[in-house]
Amino acid sequence: MPRRSARSRTQQTTSTSTPPDEAAPATGVGINPATSGPRTFASRLGLPASDSDLLHQALVHSSYLHEHPDAAGSHNERLEFLGDAVVSLAVSEALYARHPTDDEGFLSARRAAIVSMTGLARIAERLDLGPELLLGEGEALRGGRTRPALLASSLEALVGALYLEMGYEPVRAWLLSHAAPEIEQDLPAGSLKSPKSQLQEHTQRTTGGRPVYRVVDASGPDHARTFIIEVEIDGRVMGEGAGSSRRVAETAAAVMALAAIRGDHADRG
Repeated sequence: MPRRSARSRTQQTTSTSTPPDEAAPATGVGINPATSGPRTFASRLGLPASDSDLLHQALVHSSYLHEHPDAAGSHNERLEFLGDAVVSLAVSEALYARHPTDDEGFLSARRAAIVSMTGLARIAERLDLGPELLLGEGEALRGGRTRPALLASSLEALVGALYLEMGYEPVRAWLLSHAAPEIEQDLPAGSLKSPKSQLQEHTQRTTGGRPVYRVVDASGPDHARTFIIEVEIDGRVMGEGAGSSRRVAETAAAVMALAAIRGDHADRG
C-alpha cells in the first residue's frame, strides 16, 4: 500500500453546507469543510474507494449534523458500529498469527492495547484524520480534532465505510499496514493491560472485591457530554476522573486510584 508523505495543511474552519469536494477556502472559526474532500482523501491514503458518499458520511461527526441538519444526510455513528467489528476481527487475526504461543488472556491484552481509544487515536493521528473531519463549531473549538475518543471513533467509521466499499480483505490489508507498529510490538502482555484492568487485579488480590465506579455528574448536550466518575475500593473513594464518555472518565479515575495506591505503598515502605 502506498505510504503518503507528510504535508502541511491550512485548517479551514468556517461553517458551510457546501459539499466538501466543492468547498471554497474560508476563514474564521467553526467547523472544517473537509480540507481535501472524500475523493482526494481516499487518493491521499492510497485507497481505490470510489463511493464518495460513504467516505463523506464517515467524516461527519454528530455535532456537525446537529448544527447543520440540511448539510449532510447522516453522521458516522452507524459506520463506527460496523467498523468496530471489522477492526477487532482484523487485529485479532493478525495477533493470533503473530503470537502462536500466547493464550487467550495474553492475546486479549494485546488486542485491547491496539483497539483501545488511545491505540486507535494514535493510528488516526498517523493518518492525519483530524483535519478531514466535519465537526460542529462547538466541538471544533473544544479541540475535537485532537480528542482521542473522537479520533478513535472516526477511524472506526472510516474502516466501516471502506469495508462496505471495498470488502473485508482489502480493508484488512490497508488497516494492518497502518497499524503495523502496534501489531509488531512484542511487549510483555502485563504491560499492555489497561488502568481499569490493573486496578481490578489489585483489588481482587488485596480485598477480593471489585472497584465500584459511580457517576458523580454528567453535563452538557448529548453530542458533547462531560462525565465525572469516582471509583471506590472497599468503601473508600480512591480516585476521580472526567471525560467525554463514561469509559474515558472511568479510565482517568482508575489512573488516579492506582497512583494513590502506589503512594500509600511508598509511604509504608
